[in-house]
This record gives sequence, structure tokens and C-alpha cells, in this order.
Amino acid sequence: MRFIGSVIEKLQRHPKRVVFPEGAEPRVLQAARQFFSLHLGAPILLGDRAKVKAAAERLNLSLEGIRIINPAESEELDNFAQRYEVIRREDGIKFEEARRAMTNPNYFAAMMVAMHQVDGVVTGASDAVGTVLRPMFQIIKPAPGIATPSSCMVMEVEDSRFGEQGVLFLADCGVIPEPSVEELADIAVSTAMLARQLLGVRPRVAMLSYSTKGSPTHPSIMRVQAATGLAQQKARQKDLDAEFEGELQVDAALIPEIAARKAPESKVAGRANVLIFPDLDAGNIASKLVQHVARANAYGQILLGMDRPAADVSRGSTAHDILGVAAIVGVQSIAYAKLYPNAGKRLPGE
Repeated sequence: MRFIGSVIEKLQRHPKRVVFPEGAEPRVLQAARQFFSLHLGAPILLGDRAKVKAAAERLNLSLEGIRIINPAESEELDNFAQRYEVIRREDGIKFEEARRAMTNPNYFAAMMVAMHQVDGVVTGASDAVGTVLRPMFQIIKPAPGIATPSSCMVMEVEDSRFGEQGVLFLADCGVIPEPSVEELADIAVSTAMLARQLLGVRPRVAMLSYSTKGSPTHPSIMRVQAATGLAQQKARQKDLDAEFEGELQVDAALIPEIAARKAPESKVAGRANVLIFPDLDAGNIASKLVQHVARANAYGQILLGMDRPAADVSRGSTAHDILGVAAIVGVQSIAYAKLYPNAGKRLPGE
């Protein structure tokens, strides 16, 4: 709670509007209630109004301060459908099909964010990843100049010796299955930028592998090494003050005693607060192991490189997890232009 408490305090000073497409989901309702009660901003729930109210009644939960929108009955439906028709024109989508798509809460929420009607979106508690990401990438799209949208998990563990007082950023854990050298470098830089924004300290980025400064002949090691050098270059171009080191095994990245033996000259080894995994298998498996075995507070997936703030939470998320993710998305939106200078300047269809 140390980390997420500081995030909540930041958002209380600059409250934001966050939309939750899964309005009748009990965990989402509880998170939205807390979002309002903690003065973090205005939560907006999407869904059938009667179903949302019935779900709230079963939880004995007040809907005071929480706005409910049924996409199918919204006065914005036709406007959103027209914009979506333009976005998907090359795919042959016509108005009626676009209108049906906009009655889907995830599509409607993505358009609300893209149209600046809300500051961020948090979804995924009851929907599969593909169902969530498809409208995000179709409507919100990557920020200008961003070639690699990705995601990260923010982990808060009890042992403050790890990461930054117990806080670790793990990526990519949800979007790119087998990143190329370029993509891996982009993931590292995007995650470091978010860590810098949320923690206010220099990111120390470990590019992970099964080897620490090992043989450069294996393709997987060569890919991590090349991505490390490219990430350093990209960070300099963005004036991002961060350290990148690779390839490192995860124990060398996190534990000073092991780092002293395996990578004694490294500025990152033993002190990493950002962990970049070589592929999605490693990232997703590791993040869930940390969450459940170490009983860590897990906040994510925070989508990176998108034109507007968004998150895809796990279907295993608790109400506390969803609240934490919503708070992070809100804080992102406070200074989103610092992360992505040209983000949000064009509306969908323009």
C-alpha cells in the first residue's frame, strides 16, 4: 500500500474521469465506489442501468457520485458510430455495423477516451484480453511516433529491499508475444518512462535473460544485448535519465550479493526497479508467480505507448487491484503529454 497510497494522494490533488465498461461486475462496482469515496475523480460505469443498479443493491453499495451510461441508449451513439465507420472504412464497415459495435461497452469506452470525454479507461475484469485490446488498438491507437504499444505490471512486494522500496515494473506481460530487438528496446524505454513518472526516481532497467554477461553467440542473448544498446540510444533521444543493463539473470538484477559476483561493474545489477522480459511467456508467467507466490499487490496491465491512458486488468483482479489500476491511469493522464508529447491531438476519424 505504500506505493499505491502515494499514487492515490497525487490523484486526489488532480481528480480525473475514468470509465469502467464492465459496469455490473461486482469488483468493478466496488472499485468505482472507492474511487469516488477517496475523491479520486468521477467514475463512469457502462452497461444496462437496471442491471448495474441491481448488482449494486446486492452488494449494498451506494451509487452516489457514480455516473451510469447505457451505450445503446446514449445520445452519443450515432456520433460515435459515424466516427467508427470512418476509422474502419478500409475494412468496409458501414454505419449500421458501426452502430452495433458502439453498443458494446468496450468499444463505447474506447471512443469516450479517444474523444476526450473521459481521461482514461480500465477494463478486462470479466472480458478476455482479445475482447479488450481489439477496440483499444482500433480506436485509441498508438501515440504518434510510437511504433510499439505494449504493457507493464506494477508490483508492490512486502520486502522493501527489492526494486524501489518494494516496487517493481515488469514488462511486457500482456501484448507482444515475441518482441524484436526494436520492440524490446521500445518496451524498455516506455516502461522506464512510466516508472520515472510514478516513482520520481531514476529507472534502473534490467534487460533479462537466462544468462548474465554470457556467451554472445546464442540468438536470444544477442537479441537482448542489441535491445539494451538500442534502448540506451532511444532514452538519450528522449532525454530520459535512466540506466539500462543487459543481459542479466533475474537474481543478478535484484539481489546485491549475487550481482556483486556476476556483474560487479553494473550500475543496475542488484538494484533494478524495472524488469524487461525477453518475451511474453516469461513476462506473463513471472508476473503471476510474483503476484501469487509472493502475495504482491499487482496493478496492470497498464497499456504503454497508446494515444490515451488505458489499462487491461486481469480477470483474476480484486476490487483493490482495479482501484489501484484506475488510480495509476488517472495519474498518467495528469501529465500524459510528458510521456507522449503528441498524444491525444487528433480525434478518431480525423
